[in-house]
Amino acid sequence: MSQMPAFGKDEILKPEEVQDAVSYVRFISHQEAMSPSAKRGSAIFANNCAACHGANGQGNRDFGAPNLTDKIWLYGGDRDTLTQTVTNARYGIMPAWGKKLDPVTLKMLAVYVHSLGGGEALPAPAATPAATVAAK
Repeated sequence: MSQMPAFGKDEILKPEEVQDAVSYVRFISHQEAMSPSAKRGSAIFANNCAACHGANGQGNRDFGAPNLTDKIWLYGGDRDTLTQTVTNARYGIMPAWGKKLDPVTLKMLAVYVHSLGGGEALPAPAATPAATVAAK
């Protein structure tokens, strides 16, 4: 679950500042070249967005802030959709599917989503003290 401020609707940012922030996000997601708007947007991002999305826009799971550099978009990465997101915010919450889909369908869906590239490898298990001593 995440709750992003409605930067435009709540007048935290002016409309032109929203557009500059959107230009910067499109720049860090490799959708646009650096422009005067994106350059202005980098300062806006640093002052308003980096606390949750990180200085480089790579996200922070603790805050529910997605990575903005990986081209994986929940709502869309085009200019209009990003403008809507920055202006009005999104209250992202995953619906509970456990009572709506049977266990087999849930597993099939999980495998499919993982195949799209959003899955992550499990971290390597930590070595146990006995294994560490034996390796020496």
